[in-house]
Amino acid sequence: MAEKVLMKGNEAIAESAIRAGCRFFFGYPITPQTELAAYMAKRMPKEGGTYLQAESEVAAINMVYGASAAGARVMTSSSSPGVSLKSEGVSYIAGADLPCLIINIERGGPGLGSIQPSQSDYWQATRALGHGDFQMVVYAPSTVQEMADLAYSAFDIADKYRTPVMILGDGMLGQMMEPVELPERRTELPEKPWATTGHGNARPKNVANSLYLVAEELERTNFERFERYAQIKATEQMCEQVDCDDADIIVVAFGASSRIARTAVRYAREEGIKVGLFRPITLWPFPADALSATCDHAKAFLSVEMNMGQMVDDVRLVVNGRAPVDFYGRTGGVIPTPAEVLDKIRQINEGLGE
Repeated sequence: MAEKVLMKGNEAIAESAIRAGCRFFFGYPITPQTELAAYMAKRMPKEGGTYLQAESEVAAINMVYGASAAGARVMTSSSSPGVSLKSEGVSYIAGADLPCLIINIERGGPGLGSIQPSQSDYWQATRALGHGDFQMVVYAPSTVQEMADLAYSAFDIADKYRTPVMILGDGMLGQMMEPVELPERRTELPEKPWATTGHGNARPKNVANSLYLVAEELERTNFERFERYAQIKATEQMCEQVDCDDADIIVVAFGASSRIARTAVRYAREEGIKVGLFRPITLWPFPADALSATCDHAKAFLSVEMNMGQMVDDVRLVVNGRAPVDFYGRTGGVIPTPAEVLDKIRQINEGLGE
């Protein structure tokens, strides 16, 4: 059995990324993700890699563009307002079909908000991180182990589909410590024949570019990119289901909120309430297929989030009127308690009996 080590979530992501072959990190400090950058600052020189604290988040994301275009596995990390500053560069990266990993350890907002945990960047991550027609894979870990595992596999997904990938965590997961089993080091990385690495006149030159002056050419490129997105939707949806098979009430929660919801579901089951937990692991693509299947027997849904109500929109889209969808959330950095979620489950269950 592999040895487990006690690590913060931020540090587990960093170490796992290094073991996945990441050798370039560009970022800028912001709470509550600064430990990730600090860990990279210590470890990258020892791995023969490059750590650079850029002069701004805007500079950092453009450095990511350059390293990715040259074929490197590259990562950046930030927290909510810092990710907003990166949004233009992320759109350029997506438009140039370049793979990279972006970490957002969320804090409360809008504006400077607070440094406390939040999940209020769901819309930003899944709907509008940058201008134009593009999407990116978004993972929502709920444990330190999952932060490490998803950071490791995210580089493979990014390379496979030539797309930016985001891990959307929050301050609670980034700061908490748990035992984690770290992955083995990657010894071989995929070839990237599209990279701008020089060719010695052996092939046509490669260009990493998102500018298309002919409208029809840009349209054709967007159509091709969305064919890849359709493939991602068909094959990369991920979720966890707990006691959903016979559940009358399905609680939908991701990330840190799912840890709280899991406890509330367990308590509700002990009271005889038939309730289950549905945890999306991919926020995009949202695990619509699996959630839709629960509509065959579920009588009500409850979305639990640390925001004013964002993922609940996706739940409602999937349920599509087949059952009522309720919402419970805390915001501003306030974390909901299992008792609060349990009370909401009881209220819904009482309504089903009327």
